[in-house]
Formats: sequence, C-alpha cells, structure tokens
Amino acid sequence: MPDTASGPAPQKATDEREIGFVIADVGRLMRTLFERRVRRLGLTRAQWLALNRLHRHPGATQSELAEMLEVEKPTAGRIIDRMERKGWVERRADAADRRVNRLHLTAAAARIEAELQAIGAALVDDALALLAPAERVQLGELVGRMKRRLQAIAEAEPAP
Repeated sequence: MPDTASGPAPQKATDEREIGFVIADVGRLMRTLFERRVRRLGLTRAQWLALNRLHRHPGATQSELAEMLEVEKPTAGRIIDRMERKGWVERRADAADRRVNRLHLTAAAARIEAELQAIGAALVDDALALLAPAERVQLGELVGRMKRRLQAIAEAEPAP
C-alpha cells in the first residue's frame, strides 16, 4: 500500500481529467438512463430518437430522417414501418411531388413524445441535482459555446 501522506496524492485516471472523455461518458450515461426510463413505453432507442426528430421536424422525408438518425435509408424505412404499424407515424404524399412521402406523428405519438419530454426533463434534473441554479446556467452556456464552436469547425472542414 503506497504511503500517500509523504508524497503527492494519486492522480485521477487520465480519462477522468480529459474533457472529451467526460463529455462522452456523460452522454452515454444519459442515453442509458433515458433508455431504461422509457422502456416501459415499449419504445426502442431507434424509435424514441425517430419520434423526437419527427416531433422537431414534422413532415421530414424518410431520407431526411435517415440522415438525422445517422442510419441508412433502408434502416430508417424499417423503423418507420414499425412505428406506422403501432399507429405512431403517418406517411403523407408530398403536395409538390407525389413520389415523396412526408412523415407526421399521430396523436398517439404526440402523447408519447410528451411523456418522453417529461422523462428527459426529470433525468436532466437528476443529473444536475448537485449544481446550484447559477452553475446549471453556466454549464449550459459553456457547453453551448463548445457546441457552436465544434459546429463551425465541422462546417469549415470537408467531410471525408
């Protein structure tokens, strides 16, 4: 057993000191806990992500949804098919191009989305419980600045 009284305190593991690892771990833990909490609604991770994206982007096409979910078009099609069978999404023909279907949430999906929002808000409250209100605001501002900076870099750098 090392004698820490005479020497420096042991350093934390490298990944706990590097912000990129911490942010990735927080994101993973938030997704894991959210998934556990929404499981009772009968949703898969892909379905709750799709519901959220369609709630934010009503009338998106299957191709647009695939891009938002970062999946291939056939995968998005299977997710949409399952959600349509559950009565959560409708495909409506585009007024300008009858070959294109626009995706819209049903009233049943809107109720589920409201539950997802409440579960998400409770999870964020749990995650931030140890922070003072001013610290919560500051954290949001700092992470938002990081996000905007990374978005600007991503827009400036060509995709491989």
